[in-house]
Amino acid sequence: MDKPQMNEKTTDDLEKLRGHIDNVDQQLLHLLRKRLDLVGQVGAVKHAAGVPIYAPEREASMLAKRREEAANMNVSPQLIEDILRRLMRESYLNEKDVGFKQVKADLGHVVIVGGEGKLGGLFSQMLRLSGYQVKSLDKDDWQRAEAIFDGAGLVIVTVPISITCELIASKLGQLPESCILADLTSIKAKPLDAMLTVHKGPVVGLHPMFGPDVGSLAKQVVVVCHGRGQESYQWLMEQIKIWGARLVEADAQKHDKAMQLVQAMRHFSSFVYGLNLYREAADIDNLLQFSSPIYRLELAMVGRLFAQSPELYADIIYAQRESLTAIGDYLDNYSQALELLKSGNRQGFIDQFEEVANWFGDFAPQFQRESRAMLQSVNDMKAG
Repeated sequence: MDKPQMNEKTTDDLEKLRGHIDNVDQQLLHLLRKRLDLVGQVGAVKHAAGVPIYAPEREASMLAKRREEAANMNVSPQLIEDILRRLMRESYLNEKDVGFKQVKADLGHVVIVGGEGKLGGLFSQMLRLSGYQVKSLDKDDWQRAEAIFDGAGLVIVTVPISITCELIASKLGQLPESCILADLTSIKAKPLDAMLTVHKGPVVGLHPMFGPDVGSLAKQVVVVCHGRGQESYQWLMEQIKIWGARLVEADAQKHDKAMQLVQAMRHFSSFVYGLNLYREAADIDNLLQFSSPIYRLELAMVGRLFAQSPELYADIIYAQRESLTAIGDYLDNYSQALELLKSGNRQGFIDQFEEVANWFGDFAPQFQRESRAMLQSVNDMKAG
């Protein structure tokens, strides 16, 4: 089919309008630069005062005002919110460049066992940005361990789950009693028990609910499972808040039960999904040509799993024997749903769908709204 031809006047008109758009874009760039500079000044003030980089009340109030102003100007409120949220994410990344206030100046140094790993490296970076001296201790450093631990005020363990408890029991029994012992493992009950058994001083279990590639801790969640001597490590909680993270206190057993669903079952089902695509010899390029944004997002999350360490995900999935129950229940429910499909019972499917929808309650429309923004972003990223 022939492309429509434009006459000379139409071409000239378009070029003039495009020139105006280019000028506006340049003005926007200058305004963005000015906003980022102002955010840098805000970050410096926050650093000096020890104020967390993420202020949810301020953010919510600002977004509400901008949405109202946008509506009054006949601009989509969602458009301005999307732009501002993207700007704020960039701002959080920039704010950490000026560093953070140091809460505990007399701590002594920090030792990160497994500090050469990605998560250990992230926490090492955040602690150094806060003025702490950080030393790394990895598998080839144990002959120097006594010297590395000497004078340490905080020891953080971030090694593979499969060796965490054994390492704690065999290597960390001689720490000074005043030293805080913490771990960053994604299961909490067994490591916490191991730390409490081997160390007489302050103990706390932490689970960062994010990967090491986040760039900023603003809006991220760190689960805290208290062990012993909370007053001695309260400064660490305040330091993590200053970094922008939100702390969620949890019982270790309840945390691990939740992780069976949040991590082990979810990761295992993604693994099986990818395994099935592989065994079906699926043409991913072809699938993407026919994918809706929601399927593209789902495929991206499965692909993300296989772009990372197999040892890490094996550790997560195999960490708790109880995860077998959660995964087995998922398989049973899948099998029952398949039997419903095989039987041709369309109404039975609808009835179960409605039952689950009622169970989700208000969360269902909430998740629909949240996912809509994600899907629009995925669609915007498509090459064509």
